[in-house]
Amino acid sequence: MRLSQMLWVTLREDPAEAELTSHKLLLRAGYIRRVGSGLYVYLPLMWRVLQKISAIVREEMNDTGAQECLLTQLQPAELWQESGRWDTYTKAEGIMFALTDRANREVGLGPTHEEIITAIARDTIRSYRQLPQHLYQIQTKFRDEIRPRFGLMRGREFIMKDGYSFHENEESLKETYYEMDRAYRKMFDRCGLKFRAVEADSGAIGGSGSQEFMVLAEAGEDDILFTEDSSYAANVEKAVSLPPEAVPSHFDKFEKVHTPKKGTIETVCKLLKCDPTQVVKQVLYQVIYDNGTTVLVLVSIRGDRDVNEVKLQNELTKLASIYGGKALINLQVADPESQQKWAHSKLPVGFISPSLDDSYIDKSSTVSQKFLRLADRTVEHLQNFVTGADEADYHVVGANWGKEFTLPTVVNLDKAKEGDRAVHDPSQILQTARGIEVGHIFQLGTKYSQAMKATFTNEQGEELPLVMGCYGLGVSRLAQAAVEQSYDKDGIIWNKAIAPYHVIVTVPNVGDAKQMDVGERLYTALDAAGVEVLLDERDERAGVKFKDADLVGIPYRVVTGKAIADGKVEIVNRATKVATLVEIESVVEYLQNELK
Repeated sequence: MRLSQMLWVTLREDPAEAELTSHKLLLRAGYIRRVGSGLYVYLPLMWRVLQKISAIVREEMNDTGAQECLLTQLQPAELWQESGRWDTYTKAEGIMFALTDRANREVGLGPTHEEIITAIARDTIRSYRQLPQHLYQIQTKFRDEIRPRFGLMRGREFIMKDGYSFHENEESLKETYYEMDRAYRKMFDRCGLKFRAVEADSGAIGGSGSQEFMVLAEAGEDDILFTEDSSYAANVEKAVSLPPEAVPSHFDKFEKVHTPKKGTIETVCKLLKCDPTQVVKQVLYQVIYDNGTTVLVLVSIRGDRDVNEVKLQNELTKLASIYGGKALINLQVADPESQQKWAHSKLPVGFISPSLDDSYIDKSSTVSQKFLRLADRTVEHLQNFVTGADEADYHVVGANWGKEFTLPTVVNLDKAKEGDRAVHDPSQILQTARGIEVGHIFQLGTKYSQAMKATFTNEQGEELPLVMGCYGLGVSRLAQAAVEQSYDKDGIIWNKAIAPYHVIVTVPNVGDAKQMDVGERLYTALDAAGVEVLLDERDERAGVKFKDADLVGIPYRVVTGKAIADGKVEIVNRATKVATLVEIESVVEYLQNELK
């Protein structure tokens, strides 16, 4: 392709809307253009990158025996109502673009395709003899993000590979799940990415187990925790650990003490000369279920730990039916503003105990009249601890469960963090890294098949729900993640496997007939040899061309400059910036060897 004929415009300055380096570079180098909030056009260079990634994905998926298909993007509401996710996605999370058609039917633009594929399986799979089945697609998805940002990382429209498998039992599902684990690792290796596979929370997709694939990058949105022995890795939402042991309490009797204006862990510990591990702090949350019921949740956790709100949300979702709901619409810390809506009188914030009286809750038909009390496991065995006295400027010391306070329901709610001990081997200490999620695989089980009555008949003649797996990979997100992982001060550094072109032939002075002749001959020869090549024969200064070549990140640059007088050209490796003089007649062979 000749650059003079390509729709390609580079920018010298960073666009105002871009935050991540990868986002800035893709805009500046002419790969993408923003047309609206979270909406981007893939320009010719970017489309070539996406096609290459898709080809790698397609080859590895096909190699496992998975079958490619294409599912409808417009999805009927009734299928999502069958699975119970319509209200969750349109109201609770509000992530689905939903609309009403001219026949007054509710439909949504697909953020994911579990319902569609389950409906297809329900209509087509009858017997165990048809199992297992594995279908996948590479398709545009739509999600109405609250705050679209970071370019292709969190847009409202994006390209994704999603696959779904159907099985007669869990054993068969696990075989495909681990097969996908191996296939995904191959895909990311072929794309030249440094990544980690980590245990993950299944979130709104659901299922018994899941694993994320994280491209390692300092600008990643997610924190991952891992051990040096490579035996454990998980994202922070899912990670478990052994917190440091609590320091034994020096309080030997229960008493109420004056702690004026000491409403934080740091200030109360300084006054009482105690360690944060001896303190039971209370974190007050407000949860609203999909039936409109508000529940106030009081979480007791050790003073040195933080609540993992994803774990908390999962626990509260399990309890939804107790309050007449099915899903959470909102979970937030009950700040002073929200307290005004339900609190009968001002709460002693900073001095609350595990037994805060239910009378603080104003009588209301939409608010549960009792606090839901939960305790993290870090406080379960504390003795003679410090906690609030339910009175401003006062704490109690020397408190114990079963005496002064009733131990609430114990669940695992603390957020694992760097420096904690690993559960599998306490001698291993958790380390942290930043990552960008580019893939997620799930063991769904029968969540969707039971809800949507997708069944098969087994060998014994029994009718059973299909066992399902789900396997997602963000194609467009992966492309930007690759840039976020590999760039320098001059621009993008593409891996050869996914670069839009392999070589750019740069003619420094198009007015020099010899330079142009050599450039044209090399361009034609490389193209004939199957090397993907660009020819920069634009009427621009040499410096502009060199800067553009570095910015766009093509792996090799061939320069038909002064060296042609000696029968040579300069070949520059974009990644290493090493320049090599090569005989003109040997250029094709040299680059073919480099690109192997």
